[in-house]
Amino acid sequence: MNLEWLGRQSDRIAELVGWHILLSLVPLVVGVIVALPIGWLAHRSRRINPYVVGTAGLLYTIPSLALFVLLPPVLGTKILDPMNIVVALTIYTVALLVRVIADALDSVPQETVLAATAMGYRPYQTLLKVQLPVGVPVICAGLRVAVVSNVSLVSLAALLGIPQIGSLFTQGFQLRFYTPIIAGIALCLLLALVLDLLIVLANRLLTPWTPKVVAS
Repeated sequence: MNLEWLGRQSDRIAELVGWHILLSLVPLVVGVIVALPIGWLAHRSRRINPYVVGTAGLLYTIPSLALFVLLPPVLGTKILDPMNIVVALTIYTVALLVRVIADALDSVPQETVLAATAMGYRPYQTLLKVQLPVGVPVICAGLRVAVVSNVSLVSLAALLGIPQIGSLFTQGFQLRFYTPIIAGIALCLLLALVLDLLIVLANRLLTPWTPKVVAS
């Protein structure tokens, strides 16, 4: 590791990390917004559930690099536009979360839903105030998978020249210089770990009723 090189490049590396965070989190947020109604629909109708969940799952099988290349002509964007990455990762996030949200809503005991109905909750109130809060642990488990996946997939955008941590990999390979490659791997791992821990923390804050694990 050449620490002197890392020190000289610290400003650029910080900028790349910022782009990596942005390109990882924006698709996560948009993906949740898109997946929520689709997952709810899959939960409500047993008849269409297999089709909706199956179709969403198939989206994840599209090769990421091919999607990055195919999206510009579809969206009317340039190949270096970060919007291509945001849209591609949003598709993958939706693919992961539709099943998760349907499963989260399915996990709510029927007695709980009936009790909310008996208390006078309308269907949308039951969803927002009962089903989604109770399903938070399952949803957060899916978010942890999605955010780690996004952190990994964003680095592939370096092959198209879009700046983020993956740019360190291409720079290292071009220069046959391992310091940026090692630094890029470490930063991706650290970023995935931090974002994962933030979701775990959010889960604990949103579900104060769950029993806490006491170390023996």
